[in-house]
Amino acid sequence: MPYSALRDKKQELIRKARDGSVFIAPKSAALLASITTGSSADLVTLPTDWKDLGWMSTAGATYGRTTESSQVQSFGSTEPTREDITRDTITMQVVAQETSLLTLGLYTGIDTTNLKAAFTTGEVQIEKPNLPNPRYYHALGLFVDQSSDGEIYLARYMPNARITEFGEQQYGEGDDPISYPMTFTGFDDSTAGFSHKWFFGGPGWLALLDAMGIDQATS
Repeated sequence: MPYSALRDKKQELIRKARDGSVFIAPKSAALLASITTGSSADLVTLPTDWKDLGWMSTAGATYGRTTESSQVQSFGSTEPTREDITRDTITMQVVAQETSLLTLGLYTGIDTTNLKAAFTTGEVQIEKPNLPNPRYYHALGLFVDQSSDGEIYLARYMPNARITEFGEQQYGEGDDPISYPMTFTGFDDSTAGFSHKWFFGGPGWLALLDAMGIDQATS
């Protein structure tokens, strides 16, 4: 049998993130149950406490996954005879380009609840906290691809995310704006029961279920 009769390659299943946003909500927000609704798989409307980070660098959001393992070495074997995963962590790195209350609060680490601009001048002052506050958030990366049947949504959700690393800011000439590089790490949420969830949906996704080999529930 020739290879051409065996292969099963479908170009319509190749996905790209053509656009998207990172949404942040306070830890007190309700858990996100789904990203689509109805028989036409429309995108849900997020509650008002979810805020868009706005424009990001062309890299969009970058997700990393770090694993560590413990190995058992045994007499007579040149390879480990057992290996157990001891760490499995997912991070999301973004470079936000908009200067807003949201990005200022996230990057400086302050509580912006009572932050106000000066009455006369509108000036805003932020002091670096003496001790970093380990604030936790809901973080949703929602990305959009296009198909002949409509939009395809690919999302990654951290219900208990904390900023664990801050990138450098550059104030100077050049094409890059003053940005806010941040790395979020997802931690297990005791209520949700997970640290990270993948969502896939939309009308374009619905139309491709058969081609992807995914069965749809009957009720």
